[in-house]
Amino acid sequence: MGRVVVVAAVIGVATAVAVAAVVGRRFVRKWRRRAKALAIVKEVEEKCATPIAKLRQVADAMTVEMHAGLASEGGSKLKMLITYVDNLPTGDEEGLFYALDLGGTNFRVLRVQLGGKEGGIVSQEFTEVSIPPKLMVGSSSALFEFIASKLAKFVAEEGPDFQIPTGRQRELGFTFSFPVMQTSIDSGNLIKWTKGFSIDDTVGKDIVAELTKAMEKQGLDMRVTALVNDTVGTLAGGRYTDKDVIAAVILGTGTNAAYVERAQAIPKWHGLLPKSGEMVINMEWGNFRSSHLPLTEFDHALDMESLNPGEQVYEKIISGMYLGDIVRRVLCKMAEEASFFGDTVPPKLKVPFTLRTPDMSAMHHDTSADLSVVGNKLKTIFEIQDSSLESRKVVIELCNIIATRGARLAAAGMLGILKKLGKDTINDGEGQRFVIAMDGGLYEHYDAYSKCLEDTMAELLGEVVSQNIVIKHSMDGSGIGAALLAASHSQYLEG
Repeated sequence: MGRVVVVAAVIGVATAVAVAAVVGRRFVRKWRRRAKALAIVKEVEEKCATPIAKLRQVADAMTVEMHAGLASEGGSKLKMLITYVDNLPTGDEEGLFYALDLGGTNFRVLRVQLGGKEGGIVSQEFTEVSIPPKLMVGSSSALFEFIASKLAKFVAEEGPDFQIPTGRQRELGFTFSFPVMQTSIDSGNLIKWTKGFSIDDTVGKDIVAELTKAMEKQGLDMRVTALVNDTVGTLAGGRYTDKDVIAAVILGTGTNAAYVERAQAIPKWHGLLPKSGEMVINMEWGNFRSSHLPLTEFDHALDMESLNPGEQVYEKIISGMYLGDIVRRVLCKMAEEASFFGDTVPPKLKVPFTLRTPDMSAMHHDTSADLSVVGNKLKTIFEIQDSSLESRKVVIELCNIIATRGARLAAAGMLGILKKLGKDTINDGEGQRFVIAMDGGLYEHYDAYSKCLEDTMAELLGEVVSQNIVIKHSMDGSGIGAALLAASHSQYLEG
């Protein structure tokens, strides 16, 4: 009997030892996985670091590229496009003006009644129209005739609140968010289509002439008085309500900046100097690149797999189109090399652009005790059924690293503009206020991003100068801004 007990005890001990060994191995494996995952995050954090000294280098590089782009065509990665906008709205504009905003699979048509200095924007209306997919790959005439027909319908339904003086032509600001070589305030040739459009017979043609021809066919007596992009429209909308606006930055799906330059500071401008002495420059700053930009293996991979490798490098690290996908790429490496989400890599984690920036923002802002928003997003987007509180915390940390880098680099770019204009220090005009008009969904809706951007600007400028620089959300630039530019460049203005 005693022998049986001893054997049982030995077996029990052996079993306990074996179980302990298994548990121990699991613990060690789990510990190693966690250490590996945290090491990946730590490396990303180090590579994404944006100390003030680095941000100043980025700002200086931006200023240098601005000078180079203004000196000659093709002189810089920044196109520094002359917009031919030399009269920004003053607030005195009166009358009825229209805007057409074509920048994707939908377009908008707006009308705005302006009441002059006292009245401001008296009333406004708009309608949004989806473009049938077949027209996005059809002929130029078919697309513009469709647009003109909707414009004509919009005008025909006009109510008594909107009045055109007798004998006057209706005037339109045309926001066209595709690459264009502009030749005057009201003409520009299409360089190429993007965003799913592919209409070969429009390329190289003046898009204002194409729209005008289509409007005439509809019997619509309307003239395009300003061809603009959405960033220039944001600048116009900002200036209309605040005379101190000197620049505009869009941080949305993509990113761009425009600012008011002295015409004499544009060596590549060979025409007559405008009466105002000023010219709005469309920087196309998304294409900025510099050796000072902190890039990771994930940024290089995203760039190489994109439709435009080597282009829009700055945009790919600061704008809404890409931030979520950078986070996804890091999580994917953690899943593959550190089994961060279990023994198998969730298949959806390998699919580009499954994590959209609005979802990244929702996770970043999760303050619930169990981080349930993060858990739900991981489940619905990547089909990760169970995620620990610990892993959810790491996801938030990662979102913070990528968003912080983007916001701080955007602030550095804005400092570059201020440096170019000499507004980054206190001069004789001490106490003068300068405003940067902001727009775009990323800036508007990703609170941690916009707060970080504003805090970084204050840090870069210092306590004294930052009191003179105001960052202000601007009104709908691609819509109202375009209508305001139609007004400030009206054919009926005196002089």
